[in-house]
Amino acid sequence: MSTADSFVVMAKPVGPICNLDCGYCYYLGKTGLFPPGEHFRMSPQVLESYVSSFIASSPGPVVHFGWHGGEPTLAGIDFYRQVVELQDRYLPAGWRCLNNIQTNGTLLNARWCSFLAEHHFAVGLSIDGPANLHNASRPDRRGRPTHERAMRGLRLLRAAGIEPDVLCTLNALTASHPTEVYRFFVDQNVQWVQFLPVVERAPGGGVSQRSVTPEAMGEFLCTIFDEWVRHDVERIGVQNFLECFLVVTGKPANLCVMSRTCGQVLAMEHDGSVYSCDHYVDPAHRLGEVMSDGLAALVGSSEQIAFGEAKHDSLPACCRECPVGFLCHGGCPKDRFTTAPDGEAGLNYLCAGYRRFYSHVLPYLRRMATLARQGRPIFEISAELEAAEHEDRLRWRTTGRNDSCPCGSGRKYKQCCLLTRRR
Repeated sequence: MSTADSFVVMAKPVGPICNLDCGYCYYLGKTGLFPPGEHFRMSPQVLESYVSSFIASSPGPVVHFGWHGGEPTLAGIDFYRQVVELQDRYLPAGWRCLNNIQTNGTLLNARWCSFLAEHHFAVGLSIDGPANLHNASRPDRRGRPTHERAMRGLRLLRAAGIEPDVLCTLNALTASHPTEVYRFFVDQNVQWVQFLPVVERAPGGGVSQRSVTPEAMGEFLCTIFDEWVRHDVERIGVQNFLECFLVVTGKPANLCVMSRTCGQVLAMEHDGSVYSCDHYVDPAHRLGEVMSDGLAALVGSSEQIAFGEAKHDSLPACCRECPVGFLCHGGCPKDRFTTAPDGEAGLNYLCAGYRRFYSHVLPYLRRMATLARQGRPIFEISAELEAAEHEDRLRWRTTGRNDSCPCGSGRKYKQCCLLTRRR
């Protein structure tokens, strides 16, 4: 890999340590990778090596740093002051850094938000919808609810002039309440939201009860898309939908889960250990150390290239032939543990949900792409749908018993859909 290629690092300032105890979290257990008494805090030496190596490996002129956890605010404001100082020290003239921090928001205060605003940090905020759904899955380490603290974080960020992106997990509970979850975010005037499916492997095989089922995920995404495309395209950005729109317009997806290959999103632990992916932080996928190996060498290593190419190379035949495969590309490799209808291994557990979702939204997205090519706002689709559906309802209301059925069956209305009282 050359330095002209771009990649992302999910850096973990405090490793997997978190002040919450979310039942579905796949990262809390990573403490087992370290010896007893481990000090889960990135040292100044590791931090400087990371910042300098990442800037040196970036094509510039904008360098994107991502801070994750665990809960990255546990590192404290002074840690991020050091981050900014190091970035200023190592940035070439004319370059700039953009920092993004993904937080549960419960530790934010006015001082934190002032710092984040001053240094133009983008913020991702984790909220699982309304209080009853959020608190069921996201208690703190003492079992107490955290929704109000997360919402307080949202209010403080906005008071400081920061509009955060929201991350909401689709677990077994939230996925069963699509309208309630979606309208909660609309009512809160959230500008950008991503829905992330929870797939948690069970020790004896299969998945845990907390995991979303493929059917529930598909139903959730289709239900909220139908409301979004009719009412909210201009009002709220839903990453799951807009990433599909990018692909339909011929652009590459930003999400690795939708990309043909992966391997461009590394994870770096607090001790400087670098792994192939945030979902593969384990000894088998440990690439090396940022202090001794450098990021460009690690992301360009034969091991990492093979890891990334395997996403495409290991696709089952049914995925290669799938009509919506260009949107899916088999999904995340971590979820490819079921078998295809023909018995071939490597099918994504969520396949049925993805297939339903992508098939459902594709006609709408293609129309939006046409609007964009014509230089028209994509939200015009909402008015088009309203007009078309008004005409459709009117046609059904004015059809006589002996007229041809509006459904197009060729039968008389009284012998067809009138029997179902469709009006």
